[in-house]
Amino acid sequence: MIVVVCENAPPRLRGRLSLWLAEIRAGTYVGTYGRRVREHLWDDIEAMIGKGSAVMAWSTSATESGFDFLVVGDDRRVPVLVDGFALVRFKPRDTSTLPEQSGKTFPKEGKVFPDTGRSGTNGGEQ
Repeated sequence: MIVVVCENAPPRLRGRLSLWLAEIRAGTYVGTYGRRVREHLWDDIEAMIGKGSAVMAWSTSATESGFDFLVVGDDRRVPVLVDGFALVRFKPRDTSTLPEQSGKTFPKEGKVFPDTGRSGTNGGEQ
């Protein structure tokens, strides 16, 4: 199962997602597809999100939690890997008080975030 939640997404992206997934609420899409379609959808999201933000979550047996996710765009929620578990922390409202995050990586997967705009825990593997 795939779940996509978009905020401030342009109409073009919302229309593209509606071709593949059911929009069960404004900006929330669900469907059941494999890795290839999920990666294709994520590429579309990254290319079309503009100034909005999005998160894609899917079920997988590759993680202890049974799901994995990717995020794109500017948001107060930042994924972090703690003892092998993907968690989400909130940035303070005033981001000027945050320490420099550039180059921070997951120990296992080596994904760099949040300054790259693309992040996640398994990088799309299922």
